Amino acid sequence: MDEAALRTLLESVAGGGVSPDEATLRIKRLDTEDLGFARVDLHRTLRRGFPEVIYSPGKTPEEVGIIGERLAAAGQSVLATRCSREAYEELRKRVPDAVYHERARCAVAVRHTPSPVPGTVVVATGGTSDIPVAEEAALTAELAGSPVERLWDVGVAGIHRLLANRERLLAANVVVAVAGMEGALPSVIGGLVDRPVIAVPTSVGYGAAFGGLAALLGMLNSCSPGVTVVNIDNGFGAGYLAGMINRMSS
Repeated sequence: MDEAALRTLLESVAGGGVSPDEATLRIKRLDTEDLGFARVDLHRTLRRGFPEVIYSPGKTPEEVGIIGERLAAAGQSVLATRCSREAYEELRKRVPDAVYHERARCAVAVRHTPSPVPGTVVVATGGTSDIPVAEEAALTAELAGSPVERLWDVGVAGIHRLLANRERLLAANVVVAVAGMEGALPSVIGGLVDRPVIAVPTSVGYGAAFGGLAALLGMLNSCSPGVTVVNIDNGFGAGYLAGMINRMSS
């Protein structure tokens, strides 16, 4: 249940179509559901505007499937990140309309569609190796109701590729810049646009990249104002934040 659905319920109570007891029962169901191995937060959409998300690593395929089933049964959209093919197949047994996004490593089943936001989120990558993390960000922002424009392979090694797309960057409300190696892309974009830039370091790179640590430190030390940084490979966190910023600025 989102804010609009809650308002509709309260209006039904005021109009006599739903009793106060029935409304109370419906709202109580939006608390948590104890599955023994997990406590599913069914109230999060109402509080945060976005349902609880399943982080799949560390869970068995069956656990991913059961959590997704309970979210879907409560009318919540399902997003399982870092989801293996095995976990997806288990989820699909319980939620038949679940769709697997191979490159993003995410499983999605839409139950609740938020009101659309007019502004655009641009997700840009330094290289094609960064696309899996970028796709996770793009999918998350789309589930939050934001139109997303994907801008792949515009890294600083061929900076003319980025400059050729400056107008697309300027048209966005927020830019997600995803890069590994030395992580320079967000700083360059931050120097070109008057929009918030969310920097996502990836674990792409040779030995001295230290699994994304070099990119993370480079982004944290950016001299471009207006750049904020999420954790290494955290496409979900970047997409979530981009969706929030876009909704607030539209």
